[in-house]
Amino acid sequence: MRRVPLELEFIFRASPAIVYKFLTTPECIVRWFCDECDITGDEYVFQWDGEEEIANLVDDIEEERLKFKWQEEDETEHLEFRMYKNEVTNETILELTDYCDEGDEETTADLWKSQMEQLKISMGG
Repeated sequence: MRRVPLELEFIFRASPAIVYKFLTTPECIVRWFCDECDITGDEYVFQWDGEEEIANLVDDIEEERLKFKWQEEDETEHLEFRMYKNEVTNETILELTDYCDEGDEETTADLWKSQMEQLKISMGG
């Protein structure tokens, strides 16, 4: 099955610093993304229902961008978060790039929308 990129955008009423913290610290990541998270250097180990997935942080610009490469995925695929502050509305825009099987775009987008709603709740709305 062919894999395709999926790009989504979310708006948060929190500073890029807070959003960044919730994307990079284990105690915050488990509040919205996975059951358990362990970080050693640039290696992130995520657990869901006892199953592990490992990602390497390959690009990190504090409060601007995070890019992960999943160890079990194709070399061209990545998970990327880009964030910036909208100076007019004072909101943080989070742009997300992920990959999914062709035809699963809607399902994957719905999953990310659900995760981002959980992230908003975890950050206090």
